[in-house]
Parts: sequence; C-alpha cells; structure tokens
Amino acid sequence: MKSAELDYELPPELIAQHPAERRDESRLLVYDRASGEVRHRRFSDLPEELPAGALTVVNDTRVVPARIPIDSPRGEVLLLERVGENGVWEGLARPTRRLRAGRRYGSVELLEHLGEGRWRLRLEGEPAGETPLPPYITQPLRDAGRYQTVYAREPGSAAAPTAGLHFTEELLARLDVERVTLHVGLDTFRPVAVHDLDEHPIHGERYEVRPEAWERIRAAETVVAVGTTTVRVLETIACGSEPQGRTGLFITPGFEFRRVDALVTNFHLPRSTLLALVMAFAGVEETRELYRTAIACSYRFYSFGDACLIL
Repeated sequence: MKSAELDYELPPELIAQHPAERRDESRLLVYDRASGEVRHRRFSDLPEELPAGALTVVNDTRVVPARIPIDSPRGEVLLLERVGENGVWEGLARPTRRLRAGRRYGSVELLEHLGEGRWRLRLEGEPAGETPLPPYITQPLRDAGRYQTVYAREPGSAAAPTAGLHFTEELLARLDVERVTLHVGLDTFRPVAVHDLDEHPIHGERYEVRPEAWERIRAAETVVAVGTTTVRVLETIACGSEPQGRTGLFITPGFEFRRVDALVTNFHLPRSTLLALVMAFAGVEETRELYRTAIACSYRFYSFGDACLIL
C-alpha cells in the first residue's frame, strides 16, 4: 500500500478542540460490514448497537504528565516510555541540536541521543509536567482529566487511547467489559513519512494482558475492541505472542483478524498507521466512503472528536 492512499481532505473546522460536554454525548457513526448499512447515533446508544453477549475490551493505560518544559535553551522534553530503573526513560527533547548528552536541564539529565530527537534520559522523581496534548489541539484544555479515560489505571502512556474517552461510568455498567493494557508511545501517532507503507518503521510499545482476562477474551463469541491500541494487543496475542511484552504489529490492508469482531474508533489523521488499521478492518474503499460521509455530516475529528462503530 502506498502512503498516498491514506490521504484525505478535512476542513479545519472539523478538528475538535474540546471534548463534548458529556463524554457519551458525542456522535457515533455505525457501519455494518455485512449489510453496508450506515446509521447515525449517539455514543450513549452503543449498548443497543452491539450483539447480545458481546465482550467489550478496553485499554486501561493512563497518560502521564509527560510534557516537561526546560530552560536555557528554552524547549521541552516529552517522556515516551520508562525503560529502566533509577528514573531512566526514553523521550523526545527539543531543540535537539542545542542539547548535549551528560547535561542536566531542570529535573532531566540527558544520557544519550538515539537519533530523530529521541533521547535516553534520567528523570528526577516522578513525571510532574503537563498533559501532552496532540499538536492539532491548539486551545487550552480546561480539565486535564478529560484527556484520561474513566477506566485509566496503569500509568505509562504519552497519549490517550482516545476511542475510550467517550465512555462514562454509567455506560460501562451497561456493558460486559474486560481490560488490557498497552502503553501508547510515539509510534501509534507518528505520521507515515515514507512512500511505501511497509517501509514505515515501528519501534514497538509495551502491553500486558492478565491470563484470566485473555481466557475470557479468547472464549467470547463477539469481541468489541475499543480503539486501535486494543486491536493491536488482541491481535498480537492471537498471532501467538505471550500475554505481556512489546508489540511491533503493524496492521495494514490484507491483515487477517483473528480475535477482533467489531471496532470502536475515532476518526484519524491522514497518513497515519491508525487509518491504515481501520482500512484493514473495514475495507479501503469502505473506509474512504465512511470518512466522506462523516465530513459531509460534520462529524468532529481526531482525539476529542466523534466516534465510529464498525460491526
């Protein structure tokens, strides 16, 4: 697949700058792959759209306050992943050309430049920076808690698994829910910058699934994955990997899904690996038509935008 096949035109006013006032008030575009039918619902209608007995699987990772400002030179460090004991992390730091290994910048000591702005670093204490919002959100977030899912437990992500932001405690109580964990790093959201999609490098992200959770998931008649990160965990294990480790699974059109039967997801950026995964699940032309429909109907896009359910 060529990366240009992941392009589409989006009016800037459809990029959501704030979440819906109530999480489950966001819109839900429902696509039934078997019939081709498209329905326009609210996210609070999700339980009515799912098959009886469906198991809904969520990613319970928690976003850490990972954006740490530095002075002299003025810049910032974005923590990506804890990689060792004694506060050792991997992160992005800028302005990289003016930074030096072995120097301390506030609470951060840079240890080794890994290329492409990535550094191995040591952090003094626990992360105590700002919420690392994506660059397309240009307006301040009034409540940092809205960039966390209500079921977030395990700290470790540099970005939220945004399909889960639509859930409320009340909505969860109406579903049969199981949890997995994948700590979201840079790779999930890094744009595709190569001509051929199979040349896009994946560095991998840490995941963990409790054995008893995997037994429930494996035995379920219908598994509904909330978000592309959940899909990657489930399909990694279904392909024969251990219940915990690192996944570099890159799902593109032609992939054979072994455990995911339905997908809840947001509307993703052009030239993103997330859009490639949705195309793999729903079909390339079908996804393009869904996105055209969402734009024509003024759905809100990206992290704080509306959702899509693919059955």
